[in-house]
Amino acid sequence: MAKVILDKNRKKRLEDGHPWIYNNEISGTEGDPAPGDLVEVTDHRGKPLGTGYYNPSSQITVRLLSRGKVEEMDQAFFAARFRDCLRHRERFLSGENAYRLVYGEADFLPGLIVDRFADVLVVQILTLGMDKRRDAIVSALVEVVRPLGIYERSDVSVRALEGLEETTGLLHGDCPRHVTVTENGLLVKVDIEQGQKTGYFFDQRENRASIRPLMTGWGERSGISLQDVDGMRRPVNKNGKVVEFPYWDGATVLECFSHTGSFTLHACAYGAKKVTCLDISAHAIESARENVRLNGFEDRVEFVVADAFEYLRENVKGLEERKRRADGSSKADTSVPMPAGGGRSWDVVILDPPAFAKTRSAVKGACRGYKDINLHGMKLVSEGGYLVTASCSYHMRPDLFLETIGEAARDAGKTLRLIEWRAAGKDHPQILGVDEGHYLKFAVFEVRSR
Repeated sequence: MAKVILDKNRKKRLEDGHPWIYNNEISGTEGDPAPGDLVEVTDHRGKPLGTGYYNPSSQITVRLLSRGKVEEMDQAFFAARFRDCLRHRERFLSGENAYRLVYGEADFLPGLIVDRFADVLVVQILTLGMDKRRDAIVSALVEVVRPLGIYERSDVSVRALEGLEETTGLLHGDCPRHVTVTENGLLVKVDIEQGQKTGYFFDQRENRASIRPLMTGWGERSGISLQDVDGMRRPVNKNGKVVEFPYWDGATVLECFSHTGSFTLHACAYGAKKVTCLDISAHAIESARENVRLNGFEDRVEFVVADAFEYLRENVKGLEERKRRADGSSKADTSVPMPAGGGRSWDVVILDPPAFAKTRSAVKGACRGYKDINLHGMKLVSEGGYLVTASCSYHMRPDLFLETIGEAARDAGKTLRLIEWRAAGKDHPQILGVDEGHYLKFAVFEVRSR
């Protein structure tokens, strides 16, 4: 096996747990490794550090597979790794039939993603080293998981950095375009061919479940209380009438950037009174609508196709105008109609946007974007309600994310009380020393006026 010898003056990232070796960390090679070959990695003194696969055309020249010796990336190698992956998911996600089965570097298989949707697997191959072993990967998945079908979604631009073209298609068996799976007891219909990434975002599974306490306990605000009526405890409004609506104690909820409506489904399941499900994509809203129908929540969900930034601003503008008119402000022009559809508020506002910062150079603009949506989002939260907000931008570090939300709160005149801080779920484990794995930030804030 050829060797890759690391530079004496490099940072000791490899020893700290990181599996990537950049081209500027390499002092030389021994042997003649071809692109995709396995190589032994040593330090400048010849001390073995592990085995990885090699691509001289990539800035990340070696991706480590093991701190020991790997003789071959064959079917047996992948089958052993996949069994480890499966054991981890069965331990921590017992009862679920859909999850991320293989999470790249965190499962010691850099460059490979495998998502499970019941009896269908979706594979994403990101690197040359994995691409050259596609057949072994598929054979090992068939051996370990025995799926009905395997579909490839390697239609990602990062493959160009490895000298690869984007590709999609059937790899094994039969794969329907749409697969219905369960998450936290809810039905979710996934489009494995045209959905974003591999069709669904599993990393928020536990975070979606965490909103349960926010969804009930709101009836008292509208004057509803439980009283004895004909020997039974019944909800009664301030006019003394029994409330028949079963979700009288539920929250009003706005989910922005809804994609397939996953937070909307959980909100309804946990007792929300009314949910506004918003996305700029009509295709996404149709997916969300189908998922809502599958779970029988149609009577409590309204769907909006709109740009979230504009929708939030329009409603803030309407709220501010309504307040001016209620206060008798001289700035209020009552001859002008109220903004159409503007001026609403919700008990819970959920913001789960796509990554705003995909590169380090985009962070400054991303901060403006995160500040904008969080500032307007918190302004639309009813007094004492909750802002649920997330960022999946790795370059938006946790301290910067919280700092940006803090600036938004200051400008909005709000006091935020942090109730919960979370990351990605258990099917997205993190290797200590690999900062790139710490990409998802998820926070729940109580919102009060100053």
